[in-house]
Amino acid sequence: MRKRTCSFVLVIAGCWLWLVTAQAPAEEGWTRFRGPNGSGVVPDSPTVPVRWTEEDYLWRVTLPGGGHSSPVFWQGRVFLTCADDGKTAQRIVVCLDADSGHILWQRHFASQPHRKHRFNSFASGSAAVDDRHVYVCWSTPEQFLVLALTHQGREVWRRDLGPFVSQHSSGHSPIVYQDLVVVPVFQDEEGGGRSFIVALDRRTGETRWRLPRKSTRVAYSTPCVFRTPEGKELLIFNSQSHGVTAVDPESGSVVWELSQMEGKPLLNKRSVSSPIVAGGLVFASCGSGGGGNYVVAVRPPGEGRTEPQLAFKIDRSAPYVPTPVARGNLVFLWYDRGIVTCVEVPSGRVVWRRRIGGNFFGSPICVGDRLYCLSAGGECVVLHAGRRFKLLARNPIGELSHATPAVYRGRLYLRTYTHLICLEKK
Repeated sequence: MRKRTCSFVLVIAGCWLWLVTAQAPAEEGWTRFRGPNGSGVVPDSPTVPVRWTEEDYLWRVTLPGGGHSSPVFWQGRVFLTCADDGKTAQRIVVCLDADSGHILWQRHFASQPHRKHRFNSFASGSAAVDDRHVYVCWSTPEQFLVLALTHQGREVWRRDLGPFVSQHSSGHSPIVYQDLVVVPVFQDEEGGGRSFIVALDRRTGETRWRLPRKSTRVAYSTPCVFRTPEGKELLIFNSQSHGVTAVDPESGSVVWELSQMEGKPLLNKRSVSSPIVAGGLVFASCGSGGGGNYVVAVRPPGEGRTEPQLAFKIDRSAPYVPTPVARGNLVFLWYDRGIVTCVEVPSGRVVWRRRIGGNFFGSPICVGDRLYCLSAGGECVVLHAGRRFKLLARNPIGELSHATPAVYRGRLYLRTYTHLICLEKK
């Protein structure tokens, strides 16, 4: 009788464990743009090199198409988007073995050429991956498409979210939050674009909620999660249309929003970089190719405050495209034109600002106490992530890159326009 009771308990416990893991799959490593919660931060790894040459590459693989997206990983597999930026605009999802670089499969999807920014590509949006699927999205003027594929490349579902209006085309990256695939679709007001944020069921692609948004200029930022002192998790978005917004992931309702300061828009230009959370503050930025970039630090409601507040603003050498990265109480702003600023949180005091040269579209990441960022010209710059500026290395890659580095299982992965490179310190 005891054996039967014990067996029954074990079965029930096993079923409970299966239900828990099925409802909330654990994130394994680098599963979205800029890794865990979009922070770009991973613990120190002695196998991630600081200096290297081509002879130190573990492998370098030619991809089946060009693009600016960054790799994501799950259980030893790399998932990446590519495209034909020429006559066909064909979109490609490719899966590689993370250890060898061997291409395991690739899936091609017909598309159509259309107007895009000269610095954009038809594969600028990074994928997201969980224990079931890999999720990708891209657009044409006629449709904004979200796709879910198995880890073996079989299409499971697709959603056409309607026309997409933008003078620069798309570059959006989805995220997975619990059982949702969340995609912000901010469009250009000129031309009649209709903006919204949508949460899709990750298993079926069905709409769980849809939040209408105002349209001004297209925004390309990828959301992150903010945890309140009470433990409530909120999705954070930034855009010119609404400034910084916190959304309840269960209902899709706006919890708080800071869209204006003293009657003026909080963000008065396009948002390309993504929000991050550091020192209890939310950082967001806006800018343009002609300048006028700035970063805001927003203090969420709490500790007696019922409304969000502007903590401080950085408008000198502020990034337009690169997303900031934080280490401890320091935030590093990597300006597109090769100037890096170290800012103290929560004071907003500038600790140091130094010119490193080059042009940058990819965002920096932080590995332990080191910052890594790929220049458009094909150089990986490594800096010390501390209160004193220290240039650690300049590593030539030799090929155009607009992508953000990734780290997985102690290896550094660099995506150039047509190649993926894997590095591990020997």
